Amino acid sequence: MAKAKTSFLCNNCGETFPKWLGRCQSCGEFNTIVEFREAPDSPGQRRKSGVSAGLVPTGKVQMLSDCATTEVARITTGFPEVDTVLGGGIVKGSMTLIGGAPGIGKSTLMLQIASKAARKGVDVLYISGEESVDQIALRAKRLGAINDPVKVLTETSVELILEVINAENPTLLVIDSIQTLFTDSVPSAPGSVSQVRECTALLMGEAKRRGLSLVIIGHVTKDGTIAGPRVLEHMVDTVLSFEGDSNYTYRILRGIKNRFGPSGEIALLDMASEGLVEMKDGARYFIMQSSLDRPGSAVVPVLEGSRVLMVEIQALVTQSHYGTPQRVVSGINPKKLALIAAVLEKFAGIMFGDYDIFLNVTGGLNISETGVDLAVAASLISSFRNRPIPKGTSFVGELGLGGELRPVADIEKRIREVGAMGFTRVVTPPLQKKVADSVKSEVEVLQCASIGQFEMILA
Repeated sequence: MAKAKTSFLCNNCGETFPKWLGRCQSCGEFNTIVEFREAPDSPGQRRKSGVSAGLVPTGKVQMLSDCATTEVARITTGFPEVDTVLGGGIVKGSMTLIGGAPGIGKSTLMLQIASKAARKGVDVLYISGEESVDQIALRAKRLGAINDPVKVLTETSVELILEVINAENPTLLVIDSIQTLFTDSVPSAPGSVSQVRECTALLMGEAKRRGLSLVIIGHVTKDGTIAGPRVLEHMVDTVLSFEGDSNYTYRILRGIKNRFGPSGEIALLDMASEGLVEMKDGARYFIMQSSLDRPGSAVVPVLEGSRVLMVEIQALVTQSHYGTPQRVVSGINPKKLALIAAVLEKFAGIMFGDYDIFLNVTGGLNISETGVDLAVAASLISSFRNRPIPKGTSFVGELGLGGELRPVADIEKRIREVGAMGFTRVVTPPLQKKVADSVKSEVEVLQCASIGQFEMILA
C-alpha cells in the first residue's frame, strides 16, 4: 500500500512546505502552518504526462465571443434577502460554504432554507454529523417545519454519504458540518486540515458531476475566520459569513465570495422564537430617536454591499482620573479613533490629552469603512462640548490627516437614504456639481472642505 505523503500547509494562504516553519514565507503570518497528510495515490493514479497516459482533452479551445451564455438555474431559499446575497438563489451544481460562531444559528438557518425549498418541490437531503435525527426533528418542530418533506440522515463517513447520494439523488444537499466528516483514505482525525480538504474535494466532485446544489456548514476559529485551510474557501463557489452579537437578536448574513453574483451583499435577519425572520425595516434598527437628542450621538449612513444602514455612533469624553487616559472602543478599529482624535487636536484645537474617550457603535455592529470618520469626529466634539448635535443632522465622509474632508463611495445613494429616513441635513465633503444637483431636493447638504468648516457647523 502506498505511503501517505506528509507536508505542511499554511491555514492563511494555502501555501505548502516540506517542513514546519514558525512563519509562512508566502504571506508572512506566524503560527499558521500545520501538518497535512495527503491521500496516497493508487497505482492507477501515478502522475504521468497527458501524452504518455493516453489522455484526451474533455473540451476544445474556443473564442470567448463564441461561448454561449445562458441563465443559470437557481433554487430560491424562501428568504428574499438571502437570495439577494446569493445573487438570486442557490445555483444548481454549485458548492456553498457558510461559517459562523457556535450558537449563532447556522443550523437553524439551513434547516429553514431546506424546509422552504422542500415545500416548493425540491428534493432536499439534510445530513448532520453533529446532531441525531431526533435533535433535528425537535428543531424542526420548533420552527414549524416538522411536516415538510425534508430527508434527514446522521452520518460522518464521506464514502457512505456518497452512496446515499447515489441512492437518493437529491437536488439540494446540506452538510452540517464539514469538520465532522472523515474519509478512510486519509489517516487522521476528523476536523484536521487533511480530512477537511479531502472531504470537501470528494463532495465537490460529486456535486459538479451530478449538478447537485451543495451547502456545507463550517466552524470558525477564535478570531472569526472559517476553520480549516484557506484553500477551502478557494475551492467552493460561494462563501457566506453568518455574524451576530449574542446580546442582540439580529443576525447578518454576509457574502464574502460569490462566483455567480456580487460579493459584499448582506441580509438582515432576526432570531425569533419561531426561527430566523427577515428584518423588513432593518435600516432603522441601529438608531434610537430618543438618544439622538443627547450629547455625543451622531448618525452615519453606512454602506454594506448595495444597501445603506443608518448607524448611531456614541461617544463619551470625560475628565481622566488616572495617569494614562483610557481609550475604549467598540465597533470600529481603535487605531481609527486615535487617528481622528489626533486630527481634531491638530486642526480643531480640541485637546483630549487629559480626557478618557469611550466610543461605541450601537447595535453591536462592526464598521470598517472610512465613511464613518466624520460621524466619529462629530460625536467626539459633541461630547467634549456637552452640546447635542442639531436635530435631524447626519454625517458621512472621510477625514484626512491634513484636516481635509474626503468623499466616499456612493455618496449620492447615502444622501437619498438619509432623506428617506426622515433626516433633514447631511454634512459631507465637497461634492461634484452633478451629484449635488441630483440630491438637492432630497435633503439639505452641507459641504465642508476642512475640519475648521466642519467645526463651525457644530458650534
